[in-house]
Amino acid sequence: MADSAGIMHEGAPLRLTEWTSCGGCAAKWGKDLLAGLVDELPRSVDPALIIGLAPFDDAAVYRVSDDVALVSTTDFFPPLVDDAADFGAIAAANACSDVFAMGGRVVMAINVAAFPEHFPREAIVAIFDAAAAVVAEAGGTIAGGHTIRNPEPIFGLAVQGVVHPDRVFTKGGARVGDVLMLSKPLGTGIVLAGGDETQKAGAIAGMRRLNRAASEALIATGGVHAVTDVTGYALAGHGWEMAERSHGAFRIASSSLPLYPGAREIAARGVRTGGDARNRTAVGAHVRLAEGVDPAFDILAFDPQTSGGLLAAVDPKAVDELRGTFTVIGEVVDGEPELLIV
Repeated sequence: MADSAGIMHEGAPLRLTEWTSCGGCAAKWGKDLLAGLVDELPRSVDPALIIGLAPFDDAAVYRVSDDVALVSTTDFFPPLVDDAADFGAIAAANACSDVFAMGGRVVMAINVAAFPEHFPREAIVAIFDAAAAVVAEAGGTIAGGHTIRNPEPIFGLAVQGVVHPDRVFTKGGARVGDVLMLSKPLGTGIVLAGGDETQKAGAIAGMRRLNRAASEALIATGGVHAVTDVTGYALAGHGWEMAERSHGAFRIASSSLPLYPGAREIAARGVRTGGDARNRTAVGAHVRLAEGVDPAFDILAFDPQTSGGLLAAVDPKAVDELRGTFTVIGEVVDGEPELLIV
């Protein structure tokens, strides 16, 4: 990993993580705190709003016509990596992921930025340039933005996409017998916290990668019953949301979980991030580790992810078409909603 491509600040290489106390999706509010706040917000009475706050999903969806719906989302956070270009690319991939999780196509994005006044201009340019390149790769265009002063750097995007109103992916709808599949490895939080430079580089490369191909594969194959993307609430939190809304139990095979290099060893050392505790508070009562399963998988299940993969519940007939883009990690079984790791 480069140190912001040679960008210097006060005579030393710029390291973005030295400018913030908590980075990436681990900076999210806890799920239980956020849910309480969302419950107090007014509900829309506009019938064209297909998906809003009740229930919320990965993005809002608004019907524009019989054939077109607008997908709208925003996501931003402080740096979780040192290199400015990596930060911009990861933030853009993470923000676009919510559109892909809804089955949408990215068309436009607006930068959301906050920087200290003495933050190096070269770093800001690198962040913006890298984000623009990723949005272009996602199929969209950066069309503007807003930047304010702030003691810590923060960057992300408001992303707009389009989808057919009758083909929106949602978190609910998984059926007993469905196969659970994941499009990216797990472990970004603990690898960045406790990995060596090579291991961190592997996680960064994964976080920079878009979920566009994964979403398009799901759209093409059919037989998709529920989708979400795994980010700050970890596999445990996002998996539980799907299980609860689908009224089924998710059985996860620990031996099948794709992991970033070093993630299992780092988890075995007990490395955790601050978001781990918040995730356990929110959904810990709904997640079980079967007897005899390596305790490292408990940490991996609650590890906050940034720009994580799509988690999909699909008909078994669709699995072969998705192999290579997705990894089979479990199944939906009959029973009370829970996440069981075996």
